[in-house]
Amino acid sequence: MRITELNLYPVKSLRGIPLEQAMLDVRGLAYDRNWMVVDQVGRFVTQRQLPGMARVSVRLEDGWLVLEHPEAQPLAIELARRDQQRLTAYVWDDACQALDEGEEAADWLTGVLGDLRGSRLRLVRFDEAHRRPVEPRYLQGEEAHTAFADGYPFLIASTASLAALNHELQQKGLVPLPMNRFRPNIVLEGVAAFAEDGWSEVTAQDGRYRFGLRKPCQRCKITTINQSNGIIEVPGEPLQTLIQMKTQPMRPGAYFGQNATLLAGAEQSIAVGDTLQAS
Repeated sequence: MRITELNLYPVKSLRGIPLEQAMLDVRGLAYDRNWMVVDQVGRFVTQRQLPGMARVSVRLEDGWLVLEHPEAQPLAIELARRDQQRLTAYVWDDACQALDEGEEAADWLTGVLGDLRGSRLRLVRFDEAHRRPVEPRYLQGEEAHTAFADGYPFLIASTASLAALNHELQQKGLVPLPMNRFRPNIVLEGVAAFAEDGWSEVTAQDGRYRFGLRKPCQRCKITTINQSNGIIEVPGEPLQTLIQMKTQPMRPGAYFGQNATLLAGAEQSIAVGDTLQAS
């Protein structure tokens, strides 16, 4: 099998960046989910609350993180800056140390997205000195940690799994969905639908890096949001279809893709076209 897509999401819940190659880190692809939008008490904000976040595109360019929106001038954040005010940011039940990107970023985000139940929005950066561990009960002896991702540093999916889902959606008279509804980091081709659910590890053919597949990814409302316009066009889909497909027969809910950790290969390069082996 081979890698057909690599996707980077520098800011949690904003648009991703398709890549041809990336650097691997124990926290994910370099810069993945290193920033996050929060409310005035530091609680994470995603497309679950503000679907319009899908309309904010992201670039990494010449030492800057650049956010763009059709109704505003771009916002540029200097990558090298480290003198920001520190605060605590919350992802689910995890309290993370973070750096506040300041009032200009807060004004920009609140201007393009609006407030959240009366709270202004802020942009925060993960403090590299902080360690946010992955839930240990799903690990297999390794230690793993992540930045602002929901819980794991990598999400792996396959084109065959998406094709199987789209077949079921089309049987219902619904339009097929693109892979970006599921926001994976690594997309594989050349395997059977949902084969990834039976793997323990995925390794580069040349042995440069190795992933541990540790937990099926339970999907949420974000999969119902069109990632090009921020609109929910068919409420409840594809979640209802995934539930009916029983991709995880022993688990109630909608599942697509596998959460993964990096077992070996930090600072190695990963690229579209790489050949991988599963076990």
